[in-house]
Amino acid sequence: MAVLLFKLNGVPDDEAEDIRALLTANDIVYYETSAGNWGISVAGIWLPNKEQLTQASRLIDDYEQLRYQQARAEYEQRRADGRQRTLLDMIKESPLRFLTYLGVIAAILYFSIKPFMALGS
Repeated sequence: MAVLLFKLNGVPDDEAEDIRALLTANDIVYYETSAGNWGISVAGIWLPNKEQLTQASRLIDDYEQLRYQQARAEYEQRRADGRQRTLLDMIKESPLRFLTYLGVIAAILYFSIKPFMALGS
């Protein structure tokens, strides 16, 4: 019986390609399913039999750990170099967008709370 190895919903294309290459390089037989026309199915990489599940899971776990370490090192390097964007940088780049979002949030909060405030008076 087939077993789901790796969900592809929300996974970046480069990561999915790396997983496919990893499985192919280690002679692990797999197949993929898509999310379907409406995007409600499970897009994933499946193993047709459970015999290779332990090996494939270990390979993917090692790959994910390596990917995490690389992303963390890149983040730390950008932060050390002063190139990491902060919230203040984003507000300075687009103050109108920030004010628009702030206004929408305030409106949603106002209309969410207003009925309850009317009950108290």
